[in-house]
Amino acid sequence: MNDLTSALPAPERNPVSAGIVPARNYISPEFARKEAEGLWSRVWQMACREEEIPKIGDYYTYDIVDQSIIVIRTAADEIKAFHNVCPHRGRTITEGCGHANRLFCKYHGWNWKIDGTGAKVVDRHEWPADELTDDALNLAPVNVGRWSGWVYVNMDPDCVSLEEHLSPAKDFLDPFDLGGLRYHWRKSTVLDCNWKVALEAFDEGYHVQTTHNQMLRYFDDWTQSYAHGRHAHFGYWESMPMGSRSPRLTGGAPTEDIRPGIRDYMEDMAATLNAGSAVQTVHAARRVEQEVEPGTPAMEVLMKFGQFIYEHALSLGLKWPDITAEQMQAAGIDWHLFPNQIMLMGPTGSLNYRARPVGSNPDKCIFDVYSLQRYPEGEAPPKVELEWSQDHADTDFWGLILTQDFANVAEVQKGMKSKGFKGARPNPRQEIAISNFHRALEDFVENGYAGEGNPA
Repeated sequence: MNDLTSALPAPERNPVSAGIVPARNYISPEFARKEAEGLWSRVWQMACREEEIPKIGDYYTYDIVDQSIIVIRTAADEIKAFHNVCPHRGRTITEGCGHANRLFCKYHGWNWKIDGTGAKVVDRHEWPADELTDDALNLAPVNVGRWSGWVYVNMDPDCVSLEEHLSPAKDFLDPFDLGGLRYHWRKSTVLDCNWKVALEAFDEGYHVQTTHNQMLRYFDDWTQSYAHGRHAHFGYWESMPMGSRSPRLTGGAPTEDIRPGIRDYMEDMAATLNAGSAVQTVHAARRVEQEVEPGTPAMEVLMKFGQFIYEHALSLGLKWPDITAEQMQAAGIDWHLFPNQIMLMGPTGSLNYRARPVGSNPDKCIFDVYSLQRYPEGEAPPKVELEWSQDHADTDFWGLILTQDFANVAEVQKGMKSKGFKGARPNPRQEIAISNFHRALEDFVENGYAGEGNPA
């Protein structure tokens, strides 16, 4: 057992119990205001991927609640961030993403170097020199950090380091070389629910047996969830082997031949999500059915499946990450990085989610979902455009699985306002990620990073 594997607590001594999550966390305008001040203004949060700003002068405008931040590449290996506001009369400077040789305010023409300094002010001589100093004219900086290809920002000048924020999750995730992945596709929408309702739809596997019950024919859906500081993950550590029919269908009887199930699983994931490692694993799953003899023990079948994935990746010219089987097992399949980033990762790709509030409205959120893939050197798409759709039932755009998830969230938001609803009751084994998230959230809005990383 390696250090990561030993870091997984046994279920019966998990440090976080389920408890009840108050409905006001999801529906209260007052709690949304507390989040604006106590969470978003002082937490490390993912703004974009580095590949969105590849050239010097490329910028990305990150908006959260009522704050806007310019994230801009200032040198080949340097990225800076600034509050997106002109110090003259308060106009925003950028919107969306683009390229700039100088940052320019479209109101009165004030402009700056891309490092936020060197302001040029029209008719500057009309101000007293001691009132309009160079320092006063510089754009207000925002802390910026980078990890695994993502760019993070933090508006609190006294915040902890990004590395400290990500610990210990990064120890589990670094072996996947997520920084070596590039965009495969990117999609966004506005959902009629709180940002936490949207995020939590992808924070546990407990819903699969109902929301995605078509999947029970090829895998055991029972999961375990664990807290790691403010972060959490879940996986299938004690489930039947991939390709097995769910015990919910079989009464617990093992599946004699898991090979067809592995193929069906990978083909369905590729067809309905077209994301993460499943894109490359279909080939390996088909080889398993064709080349592995019926009656082969399940663990040997899975070892062959892993071998075929590795061989196919190398045949495509992909760089396989320096990761062991033990590290992959310890990581599980789904990580929630506090506060609003979720990923399902594998050696050749990942499926990723982010949810953000729409202003101070607790009933709406911006929801981003994107696929990252590993490509042969020099063959990644030059730019993958963001696609938008407000048709949450469009399976051609979203795929079946996401439309099934979207069908729940607005109804959950509506139901949480019922006078008969006292609060959410997360499953104490399979939904620890959710209960831990809210314990960490309530602690953070009050105490910031000075609070408990893993509140009990």
